[in-house]
Amino acid sequence: MNQPSPPKRFSMIREFHLADWFTLGNAICGTGALFSSMTYLETGDVRHVYFACALVLAALIFDVLDGRVARWRQKSSAMGRELDSLADVISFGVAPAIIAYGCGMQGLYDRVVLAYFVACGVSRLARYNVTAETLAGKDGKVKYFEGTPIPTSIVLVGLLALAASLGAVREHLWFGKVLVGGFTLHPLVLLFAASGSLMISRIRIPKL
Repeated sequence: MNQPSPPKRFSMIREFHLADWFTLGNAICGTGALFSSMTYLETGDVRHVYFACALVLAALIFDVLDGRVARWRQKSSAMGRELDSLADVISFGVAPAIIAYGCGMQGLYDRVVLAYFVACGVSRLARYNVTAETLAGKDGKVKYFEGTPIPTSIVLVGLLALAASLGAVREHLWFGKVLVGGFTLHPLVLLFAASGSLMISRIRIPKL
């Protein structure tokens, strides 16, 4: 009776397509952005905010390239789609929220809003994954997104980089702070609430 052959070493990695490596580059850049944000919290050296924002931009480049490489190679997989979503959660959901926290949005209401932003991003990606087939046309390609894609958070990251360059971080955040019921809210954080709400909306965004 034939015995099933044992799996080869690193069999999972052997199954990766070229595009999947670009997706991992996205995740690695997002993780690096988290490290840079934490270093800024520890040292107060604003250069680390720039590093964090630059790494999110690098993650976006990897995110664009992985799709282009997949189409060029005409190779994609369910695993690649899941990898892409997980990487996007790190780079365009968690990383922007932590950069914002590091820049001074540390009040109770700020934390609630930033957590809401991340939750919206996760929900948006999950919805896309389960509806991609139904949204696809006869050629199998998705024509539009429902809700803004999570990488649009790069706009918020760019805004934070600008604020850091102008010294508008921590106690100098634009629009200051307000106390509501004894807890702090920085009005600037409401941009994250708006971004998250757009992600989970039903507005249709054409897919380029």
